[in-house]
Amino acid sequence: MSRESYQQQLDELRANVVDMGDLVVERLEAALTALRTVDLDTAQSIIDGDDDINELYLDLEADCIDLFALQQPVATDLRFIAASFKIITDLERVGDLATNLAAYAQSADQRLGLEIDVDTIGREATEMVERSIDAYEREDIEACRAIAADDDELDTLCQRASETVARDLIEREADSDDGWAVEQLLDDVSRLLLTVRDLERVGDHAVNIAARTLYLVETDSELIY
Repeated sequence: MSRESYQQQLDELRANVVDMGDLVVERLEAALTALRTVDLDTAQSIIDGDDDINELYLDLEADCIDLFALQQPVATDLRFIAASFKIITDLERVGDLATNLAAYAQSADQRLGLEIDVDTIGREATEMVERSIDAYEREDIEACRAIAADDDELDTLCQRASETVARDLIEREADSDDGWAVEQLLDDVSRLLLTVRDLERVGDHAVNIAARTLYLVETDSELIY
């Protein structure tokens, strides 16, 4: 195979990884909307569409394996293929988390009035994924480091939200003598805590993508953990 044809395969792999990232971000945004509006139809479509992301992941995994096995890539190309392989794994997991959020939307109770801003946390996490894919596409090392730094802010938002939910649960439980109401409250609180946890994990996957991009460009492993 000519170098030109081989380079075209590498370029196509990058473009396909970016396309997968765009699809995952789209699903994540839709899941957050479904969660906010308790849109059961949208939530179900996201759950049903998870197979599409899984199939895309498997197709790109096969492309990476073929490039490893058939083309004997040199060091720079080897890092690119390996980074792409790791990145699609993170994207597939973000897709799974979007599916989780859609499932939470299906069982959400709008009567629960806890003072936490899931929308803000969701926006921050989604933007981190978008920026990490853009950094991969452009091989932008400064953007990679900025994403890792912003993860600290997302972690803080998630910690505060979890503490608020826990505190509110304690206060409501203390004021209530209705065992059934407390049981319902526990279900709702558990769902909110899972929502916050999953959004924090979305941010972690964005950092993973940035870390692999940084290593790809500079063989710098400072963000890999």
